Amino acid sequence: MVNPEEIQKEYNNILQKLSDPGLISHWEGFEALTKRKNRLEKIIEKNTEIKNLRNQIEENKTILNAGEDPQLSSLAEEEITRLKSREKNLEREIQELIQNKEPEEGRLTEQFGPKLTAEGLSRSPKSVIVEIRAGTGGEEAALFAGDLFRMYLKYAQSQGWRQKTLDSRESSIGGFKEVIFELSNGNVFSKMKYEGGVHRVQRIPITEKGGRVHTSTASVAILPKPKKAKIKINPEDLKIDFYRASGPGGQYVNRRETAVRITHSPSGIVVTSQTERNQLQNKENALSILEARFLEKKERESEEKIHGKRKAQIGWAKRAEKIRTYNFPQDRLTDHRIKKSWKNLDRILAGNLDKIIETLNTKLGYTPSSVSISR
Repeated sequence: MVNPEEIQKEYNNILQKLSDPGLISHWEGFEALTKRKNRLEKIIEKNTEIKNLRNQIEENKTILNAGEDPQLSSLAEEEITRLKSREKNLEREIQELIQNKEPEEGRLTEQFGPKLTAEGLSRSPKSVIVEIRAGTGGEEAALFAGDLFRMYLKYAQSQGWRQKTLDSRESSIGGFKEVIFELSNGNVFSKMKYEGGVHRVQRIPITEKGGRVHTSTASVAILPKPKKAKIKINPEDLKIDFYRASGPGGQYVNRRETAVRITHSPSGIVVTSQTERNQLQNKENALSILEARFLEKKERESEEKIHGKRKAQIGWAKRAEKIRTYNFPQDRLTDHRIKKSWKNLDRILAGNLDKIIETLNTKLGYTPSSVSISR
C-alpha cells in the first residue's frame, strides 16, 4: 500500500529540484523529473479522493447504525456499496501508476532513444505543438484565430487526445493574437500534418457596422514533437526572465512574476509562457515550445543543405499565401491545395473535421518537407 506521506515528500523534493536553473543543462534529467512529478500529482489526487470517500463511508455508516429511518438506512447502504467500489478502483489505478512507471523516471542519466536525425523527426510523432497567430485583419483576425483554436480543441476532444495550452496572448475583445498548445496521446501528427499554413476568413465582423464582408487571415504551424530526444543545450546560452502575466490591453492579471521568457542566444529563438499561475509550470511550457522549435530548426537546416531553400509553411500571413478559405456568406470551406469545398461552416468550426482531414490525407502524399516551418 502506498504511503501518502512518502509520496508527498518525494513530490516536494522533485519540485525543489525542478526549480534549480542549473537543471536545464541536463535535459534528460529535466524531462524524467517532469514525468515523475506529473505521475506523483495523479497519485496524490487519487489519494485525496480516497480519503474523502472514506469520510463519506463513515458518515453513511453512522446513519446505518442509527437505524432511525429504514428508507434512509437503505439509501446509506447503497451509497456505501458505491463508495467502496469507487475506492477499490482508485486503489487499483494508483497501483498501476506505481508499477507502470517509465524507465527514465528511475534512471535519470540513461540516454534517450536513437540519435536525433531529420529522418527520425519525420516518423509520425504522436505529439505536436500547434501555433496559431492572427495575421491580416486586426481584431477580426484575432477573433478568427480564436475560432481556429476552439475548432482544433473540439476536434482533439472528439479524438480522445490530450490538450495543453502552453502560451497565449488574448486580444481586447476575446480573440487571440497568438496561442500555442500541445496535442498528444494518439495519432495526432498523421491527422494534423496538413493543417499548417495560412487560413483565410471572409465574413462580416462583429465590429463592422456597415454590413460589409471583410477578409482576414490567421497562420497555423504544426511542429512535430519527438517522443524522446537527446538535446544538449548549454545553460549559458539561455536567458530566463520572469515577469508579470498580462491580459488584453496590457492590464495585469497576476500580481506575481509568474510569466516566463526564455531566449536561446545561438539560434535567436525566444519563447514565452504565461498561462499557468506558477513559474515552474510556465517554465516547463516554455521549454516544451523551445524544444519543438529548436528541433524543427535543426531539421529545416538539414533539409536545406540537401534540397536548397523552399517555401515556408507560414510565410508572412498575407492573403495570397493561403491554404484554405472559410467563406461565411456562402457557408463554405475551400481547401485550395486540392480545390475541394465543404458546406456547413458551423459544424466544421465545431470540430467536425474528419471528412476534411481524411480527404487531405488521401489527396496529399506525405513528404518531410511539407511539415517544416521556416522562421
